[in-house]
Amino acid sequence: MPSAAYAQYGEDRKAHRGGRILTTTLLPARRPEERAAGSRWPFRGDYRQVLADLALIFFAVLDVWLYALWLEADPITDLPPIESYQVWLNWVAVGALVLRRRFPFLTLVLTIPGFFVGWSQLAAMIALYTVARRYIGGWQTGLAAALVWLCRFVAWPFQELIDRPASGHFHSAIYGFLVAGLPIAIGLLVHARQELSDRISELAESRERERVLHAHAIRADERAKLAREMHDVVSHQVSLIAMQAGALRMAVVDAEHKQVAGTIRTLSTRTLDELRQLVSVLRTTDGNQPGVDELSDLAADAGFEVSVQLKGPVEDLPAPVSGAVYRTVQEALTNIRKHAVGASATVFIDAQYDDNVLVEVRNTAASSPSSTLPSGGHGLVGLRERATLLGGEFSAGPTEDGGFLVSATFPRERVVTD
Repeated sequence: MPSAAYAQYGEDRKAHRGGRILTTTLLPARRPEERAAGSRWPFRGDYRQVLADLALIFFAVLDVWLYALWLEADPITDLPPIESYQVWLNWVAVGALVLRRRFPFLTLVLTIPGFFVGWSQLAAMIALYTVARRYIGGWQTGLAAALVWLCRFVAWPFQELIDRPASGHFHSAIYGFLVAGLPIAIGLLVHARQELSDRISELAESRERERVLHAHAIRADERAKLAREMHDVVSHQVSLIAMQAGALRMAVVDAEHKQVAGTIRTLSTRTLDELRQLVSVLRTTDGNQPGVDELSDLAADAGFEVSVQLKGPVEDLPAPVSGAVYRTVQEALTNIRKHAVGASATVFIDAQYDDNVLVEVRNTAASSPSSTLPSGGHGLVGLRERATLLGGEFSAGPTEDGGFLVSATFPRERVVTD
């Protein structure tokens, strides 16, 4: 016979010892959106991105400034003097780095004139790295690399390019490949490292989900086994008690003995009914347990007058919260039937109670003495534990008019504290 784990997760998924259930296709991990947004705009990212941008801009400024000081202190006689437009284009190239995360290709285009007619080589390399980091394998990366290579290969003014010997052209071409290739290589390396980090994070999240689902599968198997044992053993013995009590009631003549036999039969029959309800609860998995929409049927089958009042969008509650609400009402109505014979009850559900779900089950005082079953108070303890597991609160106690009030609050979003 298939176990509860097989019924919930499929025949081809086995919850064996030390095994895991493969759930990566069922519950895929997602990358944080904040990280993707931070990579596009430095002021929206974390402080490390801001510090990295400031450091790169600082070194680009230092590169342009120190080279300008060098040219002024030791001018090269065979080159024309530095023009003002060259200086301005260099500083434009450096200032454009502020936009590199938001507009990487535009930033590179703004750095090309300064690199071509000036000496803002480091700014162009930083912009090329950003383009390569953003557009891995895209045409933007190829075009950006070609522009940087041309800026390193073609000399300014053009007369120098014309007068350059062949060995100089080969030398400039080789260094052009280095200047354009190094930022792309670093971009690919950083991209590979980020992808590896993302895969490791997804793997860790997947393993955690597998662990949780594996625990749920084992718990479902144990609950199914317990339900079978209770149904096959306890239910059989209680049924025999009820049958023997009925036979004894018919056989004895004494009225007092008839009453005792009738009481035994009534208690055993009630015990058998509650035992069947408990077995039904044990066989119910989290995916198909009853919810708020079945409270009307529960109230109709309570055996006494029950008024149900719903407030707010109770139909939109998550399944675990809706199931907890149902179980709370079910246990409260069971206690009323056992301990407050002849009382009426009011069930109030508020799905808009300070972003929580409020459940109140209030009953009036009992109208007649009740022949109650033995109780150890485990039902209320279970309700308190259920509320705690979901991050809620639970309280129960008598009211001033002689009745009893059961109250519980659950967060609208499930919060597991274990």
